[in-house]
Amino acid sequence: MSLIQKSYLPGIIFSLILGISFYVLAPFISLFNAVILGLLGGIVIGNLAKLPSQLDSGIKYTGSKFLEFSILFLAFDINIANIQEVGLISFFVVLLVVVFVLGITLYLSKKVQCPGTAGYLVGFGTAICGSSAIAALAPSVSKNKEDVGISLAVVNLMGTIGMLTLPLILSFIDFSSTQSGLVIGASLHSVGNVAGAGYGMGEEIGKTAITIKLARVAMLPLAVILYSFILKRGDNLTLRQHLKLPYYLWGFILISILVSFINLPSTISDSMELVGKIVLTIAMTAIGLKVGFKSLYSSGRKAVMFGGLVFVLQLILVFLMAFLFL
Repeated sequence: MSLIQKSYLPGIIFSLILGISFYVLAPFISLFNAVILGLLGGIVIGNLAKLPSQLDSGIKYTGSKFLEFSILFLAFDINIANIQEVGLISFFVVLLVVVFVLGITLYLSKKVQCPGTAGYLVGFGTAICGSSAIAALAPSVSKNKEDVGISLAVVNLMGTIGMLTLPLILSFIDFSSTQSGLVIGASLHSVGNVAGAGYGMGEEIGKTAITIKLARVAMLPLAVILYSFILKRGDNLTLRQHLKLPYYLWGFILISILVSFINLPSTISDSMELVGKIVLTIAMTAIGLKVGFKSLYSSGRKAVMFGGLVFVLQLILVFLMAFLFL
């Protein structure tokens, strides 16, 4: 092991201990999942405690490499076959909403000057599946890990707001269970948000919402490739260079295809998903340790406004599609 690699060890070990601690603590704090708890905990500790300088390189390494590594494990939760379960009309609606959100994100990020790559990541997480989508896209498009932390916090904030308010809004609208399930499944950010809002309104709405949501999740591998290509189109890269994907994206694609068509034992897939969540929690803890309160305030408030705008536009389209096509 080289001297440089050895210099990473203190920061890596510190991030591991802290991240795993947050993961273990998360079930006792119902307000936050482990990933968000790790991010927020890292931000608080990184700003309130003066950490030794010898931890710095290892923390940065953990935030970068563990984020990439987590993508390989998160792929075990992707099943492309879920697309065929939603039906042709619902699939058309979901595809239209995803394309619209990604397109409006590209347009609005420049118009409202959302800082760095945070806008792109917030829009991608809103369009597909929240934290997992951001984790999958971030290493290939964002060099600033603060953007990753901010976008993750924003997407989870919007998802929580949506989970609490959408059932209330839908209770005043004369929608069928299918329509309500479509609205929830096609708009909320994470599977947890969808399950909370959908099953809170009833069994049938919950099942429909989860089916729609899983179809969105299944679009993640292709969406990552296409969105990365679009964001890098101004870099004067050749087609071959565009197609030269990093190892974690190739692994993500191959694993998601594998688990979609080969029925792996649940013990294996569940174990891989668990490891993925732990590794992602450790990565987000390390990223949080490097996010300053000042940058969080200046960039975060703009990202929150941007995330809210994109989410509202997404909701308007979803409601319109549910009314017109179902």
